[in-house]
Amino acid sequence: MNDFSRRGLLRVTAGAGAGAVVASGAAVAAAPAADAVTEASGGDAHCGPAELTGRIVRPEDAGYTDARLGWDQLFSHYPLVIVFAQNTQDVVNALTWARQNDVAVRVRSGRHALEGWSNVDNGLVIDISELKSVHVDTESRIATVGAGLNQLEAVTTLAERNFAVTTGTEGSVGLSGATLGGGFGFLTRWLGMACDSLVGAEIVVPSGAECAKVLQANPHNNSDLLWALRGAGNGNFGIVTSLTYTLAPLKSVTYLQATWQGIDNLRPIFEAYQRTAPTTDPRLGTQLEIHRNQIFLFGVLPEGTPEETKKLLAPILSIDSPDVTTQVGNWGDVYAGFQIPIEQEPANWKFHSQFTRKPFPNDAIDIVDSFIKTAPTDDSNFFVQAFGGNVRRSPRGGTAFPHRDALFYSEPGAGWGTRSDQPGVCDPLTSRCQAWIAEFSQALRTYVDGAYVNVPNVAQQDWEAAYWRNNFDRLRKIKAKYDPDNVFQYEQSVPPAVC
Repeated sequence: MNDFSRRGLLRVTAGAGAGAVVASGAAVAAAPAADAVTEASGGDAHCGPAELTGRIVRPEDAGYTDARLGWDQLFSHYPLVIVFAQNTQDVVNALTWARQNDVAVRVRSGRHALEGWSNVDNGLVIDISELKSVHVDTESRIATVGAGLNQLEAVTTLAERNFAVTTGTEGSVGLSGATLGGGFGFLTRWLGMACDSLVGAEIVVPSGAECAKVLQANPHNNSDLLWALRGAGNGNFGIVTSLTYTLAPLKSVTYLQATWQGIDNLRPIFEAYQRTAPTTDPRLGTQLEIHRNQIFLFGVLPEGTPEETKKLLAPILSIDSPDVTTQVGNWGDVYAGFQIPIEQEPANWKFHSQFTRKPFPNDAIDIVDSFIKTAPTDDSNFFVQAFGGNVRRSPRGGTAFPHRDALFYSEPGAGWGTRSDQPGVCDPLTSRCQAWIAEFSQALRTYVDGAYVNVPNVAQQDWEAAYWRNNFDRLRKIKAKYDPDNVFQYEQSVPPAVC
């Protein structure tokens, strides 16, 4: 679910991107079409005994530890069985098996669920990360992709054909998880939210007392479900197995990075950023990362030049004398170049998400300054993503994502610890990092509003309104229609409406 960089410095040097195979024109994706997939073992009311299919991993298998671990090793779960689906029918079979055996179900793709909610003790994890087919129709500018692609694979594969959709900046995050929660990154102000480009999805939902079936959600079929999937689709209504996007042509970008040593200029930099970044040319996407020893500004200008990018960011770049570098290239190459390998990242992470609709006053900036100076690790930071531009335009049919009027998104985040194949050992920094996040977010509470479902705030009491505002009642009605028995549930899932 975590769909943008808050893990420290983005790399400047570009590298070759990994990608799935792209077919142009009328080529057919490898995953079976919906009309080729039937309900497991029969009709709505009567299913025969289901069998698990796909790549199955159980506790006694040698690869179990690797299969169960997520990106954030602060959380460690022990599922009864993990099914790595190879096609849509494997997902149908797995969901039916879970219902027939009264076993809890969780859905997983990129393993970035930030509170560990895509995993479960003694339950069934349905992992769709190996559904990586891609079909691109270059004439209609439509792509249908398997829900297992991560963001790096999606960006680099589409960029080979000079196309793009909005994604977050963290390549290992699952594309489906990012999109279904809203999705934002460097192209957001230009193309809108990731979910805005979503025009169709194949999804496996419960059926009858113990069955499962495949539905198509698009503007013409189950359009209410498509609306819900655009911003509230992560593990609430069913298991998405493929996604269909409208594409934007994109041949090249300018990527800019500015670095200030120390944080003495935090207040003027932040003031200039919030005054400039949300209102400048809507093509320009920016992120500001404030660490205890450095401040970083990142910008991406589609089809722009370094000179143009610097001019648009001049109110910020004119403060002190930052080190500024620029790079022009194919978006896939640039994106691949600033990725940080997972093995180089801390093991444990904690974040608090929040939106801001009015500029931070000096008091709020001073709070950021004081907490950053006491950050527990170098990987801890305060991350800001400018909104505005085409975020304010909702696509035809609308979306469940409600925070289009935000000036910017921000979050305090902390990273600590060393990666291991035996997580769960108490790290002495854990309590300090968690306390720092809690106190930081509490201190800012009067200056922020709402929260981002892809970065869940586990302790927030009004999380329903924080994530979805006035859309929550409608989401509950759609839940009652497609998952009335609440098969898909976790700590902050949408419950079905009660008639």
